[in-house]
Amino acid sequence: MDSDSIWIKCSGSMWLRREGHDVLRAAETGLSRADDALILEKAIREERILVTLDEHFGDWVILPLKKHPGVIRIKANPATTDNVLNLLLPFLRLHSDLQFKDHLVILSATRAKWVLTSVS
Repeated sequence: MDSDSIWIKCSGSMWLRREGHDVLRAAETGLSRADDALILEKAIREERILVTLDEHFGDWVILPLKKHPGVIRIKANPATTDNVLNLLLPFLRLHSDLQFKDHLVILSATRAKWVLTSVS
């Protein structure tokens, strides 16, 4: 993944930046307690892949996903910074930002489930 624009709603932004990713944390913009829909809208507007621990990303009743740069939902237990980064960093190294377009990826220690959320 080449210096992608990432909107992150969990810890680990410093390590992502060291890998060359353009990262923006929800907390850095005053949106750490914002509604999920608002955060997703901002990520879409800024063409950033959204990385989150929030289980609502993937529940289409609560938050429908349509066209977007990509959402990566991390399932790490416990959700420590080390566990999140151990899943996320190797995964990002294997994929380009274009692969995430209109996809929800549910990333866990055992698998990465890719769900196409919009048909172009």
